[in-house]
Amino acid sequence: MTPSEIRERIENAKVKANRINDKIIFTAVSKNHSVDEMKPFEKFVDAFGENRVQEAMNKKNIYGACKIQWRLIGHLQHNKINKALEIFDTIDSVDSVKLAEKLNEHSAALNRITPVLIEVNTSGEEAKTGIDPKNLNELLDCMAGLKNLRLDGMMTVGPLTDDEIKIRNSFAQLRTLNENARERTGLELPILSMGMSGDFELAILEGSTMVRIGTLLFGARDYSKQFIHD
Repeated sequence: MTPSEIRERIENAKVKANRINDKIIFTAVSKNHSVDEMKPFEKFVDAFGENRVQEAMNKKNIYGACKIQWRLIGHLQHNKINKALEIFDTIDSVDSVKLAEKLNEHSAALNRITPVLIEVNTSGEEAKTGIDPKNLNELLDCMAGLKNLRLDGMMTVGPLTDDEIKIRNSFAQLRTLNENARERTGLELPILSMGMSGDFELAILEGSTMVRIGTLLFGARDYSKQFIHD
C-alpha cells in the first residue's frame, strides 16, 4: 500500500472519530528492511521506527544525513543505552524505573534532554514488553525528578486478537492512563503511540496521535533475510 493510501485511511479514521483537525504522526516501522527500501518513503512519513539498536546504527551509517526522525520503538537493553542515544531522536519504550534512571544518567553525561515515551503493557500478554499499569505511578513519580528526560506520552501494542472490542479496550486503557498521568504530573503528554498495520484505525478511534505502520507500507518481512542482527 502506498503512503498516500495509508494517509487516506488515517484521514478517514479521523473523520469517523470526529478528530479531523488532529495531527496523527505516521511512523514507518522499518525493522528488517534495508535503507534502499526506506529511502523512497522519507518524504511521505514523519519518522522511522526501529526495534534494534545495532540494526539502526548500521542503517544510519549507510543512510547519511536526513531530516526525518528516528525513533526507538523496541525494548532497550541497558548496555546499549549509549549507542541508542547516539542514533535515536526519541526513546519510545521506557518501561521501568531502572531504565529511566539509566537513560537520564547517560543523557546528563551527554548534556542533552532526551524525549521519551513510557511503554505500557495494556494487553496483559506476558510475551509483550511494557510496564504493568499498576506500576505506572511509581515510574511517573520517578521521572518527575529526572531532569534530562522529557516525557512526551505513552506507547502500547494492542493484543494479538481479531476481537475489536478487546483491541479498543486496550487502547482506551492507555488513553485513560495518559489522561490520569497528565493530571498527576502537570505535563502535556501529547503523544499516544498506539495502532499498527492491522489495528491503527481502531487506535485512532480511541485517541491515538501516532501510528506505527510496517507491513502495510513495506510488505511482509522476510525474517530469513534479516538486515542486521544486534
